Amino acid sequence: MHPVPDRDVPESGGSRSAAGWLVLLALAGLAAFLLIRPILAGPASGLSAVGGSSSPFAVHRPVGGVRGGGIVNVDTELGYRGTLAAGTGIILDRTGLVLTNNHVIQGATSIKATDTRTRKSYTARVVGYDKSNDVAVIRLSGAKDVGLKPAAFGDSGKVAEGDAVTAKGNAGGKGGAPKVAHGKVTALDQAVVAKDDSDGSSEKLSGLIETDAAIKPGDSGGPLFNASGEVVGMDTAASAGFTMAKKDSGRGFAIPINRALAIAEQIRSGQDSPKVHIGQTAMLGVQVRAADAAQGAGGGQGGRQGGGALVASTLPDSPAERLNVPVDAVITALDGTPVDSPTTLTDLLLLHHPGDTVALTYRTPGGQAVTQRVELASGPPQ
Repeated sequence: MHPVPDRDVPESGGSRSAAGWLVLLALAGLAAFLLIRPILAGPASGLSAVGGSSSPFAVHRPVGGVRGGGIVNVDTELGYRGTLAAGTGIILDRTGLVLTNNHVIQGATSIKATDTRTRKSYTARVVGYDKSNDVAVIRLSGAKDVGLKPAAFGDSGKVAEGDAVTAKGNAGGKGGAPKVAHGKVTALDQAVVAKDDSDGSSEKLSGLIETDAAIKPGDSGGPLFNASGEVVGMDTAASAGFTMAKKDSGRGFAIPINRALAIAEQIRSGQDSPKVHIGQTAMLGVQVRAADAAQGAGGGQGGRQGGGALVASTLPDSPAERLNVPVDAVITALDGTPVDSPTTLTDLLLLHHPGDTVALTYRTPGGQAVTQRVELASGPPQ
C-alpha cells in the first residue's frame, strides 16, 4: 500500500479520532486489503481549460468559483475495521464533484459529505483515485442544481516562498464551520516520506508546497488559499499512526493545485492508467504482511527480494476465504507475474476490476506451490 501524509481522523469504538491512511484494504502491509477502483461518474459541467505557464500539468478549473469557499466536511465509515474517519474536500463544480486526498476515502465502506456553507449533507461515492499522488474525486449524490458553489482556483505555478496562505478544513474531524490556519509558504518543491506505523510501509511524495500554517489531522483534502482567496494547494498532514519524515520541516504540506486538478480531470474523463483508477475497486480479501526471504523461497514464482506477501488472515466470505487460502501462505505470483512484496501484489490487483478472474499462486505453510483461479469481489477504495 502507499501510505501518504495525513490520514484523517480514525475512530474506534465510537469516538472520532484521526483517520489516517487506512491501509485497511491496501496490501502494502500488515493489514491491507486487496482492492481496485471506484465508480465512474458522468462528465462534469462548467470546466474550462486554463494554461499553467509554470506548471507541467494540463490545468482545468471550474468557472465561477467562490473565493475562500467551496468546502465540504467528509466523514467515512471503515466497515472492515469498525472505525470512522473524517477529512475535508474541495467542491469542483455544481454537479457535485469534490476533490480530496486519497487517504481520506481509503478503505471507506460509506462516505458522507456536508457542505460547510449550507450545512446540507450528501451521501457520496468514489469516482476515481490516484493513491501514489494522494488524490481522489468523489461525487455527491443528488447534489445537482441544489446550490453548490465550487471553489475558485489559482495557479500553483505562481506560488512563491513567503506568500501569505490560509488553510481551511475539518481540523480534528469535529465538523461544523471550517477551521482556519494562517501562515506563509516556507518552501516549494518539497519531498516527504510518509510512513504507516501499522505496517512500516512508506511512500515518497514530492513537489509539495511547505507552509508554516498549522495544518492538522482532519484538514486533509482541504484547500490552501492564497491572499486572493484562490485555492493553490490541497492540504495534507500527519496524524495518528502516520508520520511524515522531513528534517527541519514546517507545520504542513500541500499538493500543488495544478497537479491535483490535472489528475482530477483525468479521473472525471474516465482515463484509466497504471496510477489512476476508475470504477469499482476489486478485492481479493486477504490481510497480508511482508514475507521474509526464507518464507518466500523454495521454487515458487516471486520468492525473492522480500519473499512475497504473507497471508495474515482472510476476510469472511471473501474470494480468498472461499478459495481456502491458508493463513501463513505466501502469495508469490498473480497471473504469472512475480509478487515480491505486499505492495507489488496491491499494484497488480489494481490493474483489475471486480468480476475479473485471476490466477493466484501461493506457497502453503508446508511448502507446497499452489495455483488457483479466483474471481475478484468488489471492495472499498484503496
